[in-house]
Amino acid sequence: MPYLELLAPPIDPATRAAVVAEATAAICTAFDVGVETVSVYFLDVAASHYGHAGRMGDAGPQRIFAKLHAYRRDAAARRRAAGLLTPLLARHYGVPAQTLAVYFFDRALDEVAHGGTLSSDAEPG
Repeated sequence: MPYLELLAPPIDPATRAAVVAEATAAICTAFDVGVETVSVYFLDVAASHYGHAGRMGDAGPQRIFAKLHAYRRDAAARRRAAGLLTPLLARHYGVPAQTLAVYFFDRALDEVAHGGTLSSDAEPG
């Protein structure tokens, strides 16, 4: 953890690799975590499977929904993450930054389990 889910149009493998590298670095910087804790998931959403403002997704640039799941961070860390992720995702997906939303799904240590063990039981703090 942190896990970044990207609900966005499909992109080519080279662009995916760049997004993984740059988004991981951004999250590590914003949240002061190591690269071994960050995972990125691509949930491809074709224009035919997306709508906005009552119209199907072929009516302008597709909005991108980035969900960042992590242990609770303060507003300053979330602000840093949004400020770093938004421009890099907008650039790689070729959309205006205004079409990109980053939602933070913060969890306490007792709300997450890895390998069947609550994080509150496995990690200090």
